[in-house]
Amino acid sequence: MDFLFSPYTLPNGVEIKNRLVVAPMTHWGADVHTGVITDAERDFLKGRAEGFGMFILAATLVARGGKSFAGEPHAICEADLPSLKERARIIHAQGAKAVLQIHHGGYTALNDLLDGMDKIAPSDARDMTIPEQAPQGNKAGTRAATEEEIEGLIHAFAHAASLAIEAGFDGVEIHGANGYLLQQFYSGASNRRTDKWGGTREKRMRFPLAVLDAVLEARKESGRNDFIVGYRFSPEEPWDDGLTMEDTLALIDELKKRNLDYLHVSLHDFFAMARRGGKPGVERIRQIHERIDGTVPLIGVGGLVTGEKIEQAATSGWAEFIAVGKAVMANKNLVILLKEGRLDQIRTEIDPNNREYYGFPAYLWELEEKGLAFLPPLKKGKKN
Repeated sequence: MDFLFSPYTLPNGVEIKNRLVVAPMTHWGADVHTGVITDAERDFLKGRAEGFGMFILAATLVARGGKSFAGEPHAICEADLPSLKERARIIHAQGAKAVLQIHHGGYTALNDLLDGMDKIAPSDARDMTIPEQAPQGNKAGTRAATEEEIEGLIHAFAHAASLAIEAGFDGVEIHGANGYLLQQFYSGASNRRTDKWGGTREKRMRFPLAVLDAVLEARKESGRNDFIVGYRFSPEEPWDDGLTMEDTLALIDELKKRNLDYLHVSLHDFFAMARRGGKPGVERIRQIHERIDGTVPLIGVGGLVTGEKIEQAATSGWAEFIAVGKAVMANKNLVILLKEGRLDQIRTEIDPNNREYYGFPAYLWELEEKGLAFLPPLKKGKKN
């Protein structure tokens, strides 16, 4: 485990004390309508950053009309600053770098949380080739964003980054993964445009790169050269016209040219093999790491819920940082257990009879009991 507890200096010169990262976790804890921090969110954040090098906060909304889950925090306007500042302070008090993940859901936005706005995405719902049963959400009623709206969304991401800087965060992570807006623009299944924002791979890539460039410009204007900028992406989509490993490797080639501090691949399984494009049968993360070729550090994540899996990922050589989500959900003392080699004591189940320990918002428990939350499984047995 020596690798996990060695420091790493990012391209912008910021030293991260170790290689352990808390992956962004949807907690459903902020105020449903305003995104303001609540006591439920405070309880959730308490203790979860202890010992980690970086803590990436939950997806945080950059513009109204793009909220993809109830209780999503906001980074939209000046009124959001007090809550943003408090979140940064909570993470800093635990000794970790605080990174804000900035997000817009596109067609995955929840209909009852659109604030009276249209649901917008790269293309109209009727033009997309994504299957109706796709897990990314209900695309019904979605219309194509106008040129003016696209420019407004680019500005919204940059403004959210500026708010994060003002709030005292150490950085932002641009959410280009998991079927949300930036991925929707890059995917040929959801982007059926024929203007400069769609069509060829290069044109479909234009929006996510424009968002990244705008965020980097916001950093430059702030004078905060030590402000971390990362980008998260998903490597493949399973349906026709969806993203392939070849698309992802082409995106990496462009991301490498920007002044990024890290890349973060979103995987359900760290060791999953590529299925479409690239080298089928070779681990996705391995191909991605080879393509990056040391130009920028990579955060790897996916199903690392046991000590054995975390150790395997750490020794793979395929990522500079190892991120965990479910494991830190179940173990607030995860870093101590790893550091002391007590891997067999890492819990892989959630005990519903010990709710105070976990600090989950009540709605998160409701979702978990319905099997709808991204948590370790509930421990079998009678619930109090």
